[in-house]
Amino acid sequence: MNRPMAIPALDPLYADIRRRDHVRPALLLDVRELDEFRAVRVEDCLFIPMSQLGVRLQDIPRDRPLLVMCQSGSRSTGVTNYLLQQGWEDVGNVAGGIDGWQRMGLPVRRGPVEPGEGQLPG
Repeated sequence: MNRPMAIPALDPLYADIRRRDHVRPALLLDVRELDEFRAVRVEDCLFIPMSQLGVRLQDIPRDRPLLVMCQSGSRSTGVTNYLLQQGWEDVGNVAGGIDGWQRMGLPVRRGPVEPGEGQLPG
């Protein structure tokens, strides 16, 4: 009998540490919709709305760890599970989403989205 796979969940503080790792930095994948992203976002994330995920899978790198984020952690749990089923190996869900991120006092950006924001960071 196959057991359901547990969805890896990361505390926002640990997620922030993982994305700043000098050896193998994780990429933050924001799967919220555009209006949510415009309101508040994390710098240097890849923005692919959940509604576009199916047609943009090729835009998600497979060669680095991924940390998936939504508003509260619900949608990103589903996306994390989906990516794992599609063959991504090092994927985790940011528990609490951007709400939890902000509660922890981690940096966010607000205001108009600048050119290049939400695109794959270099």
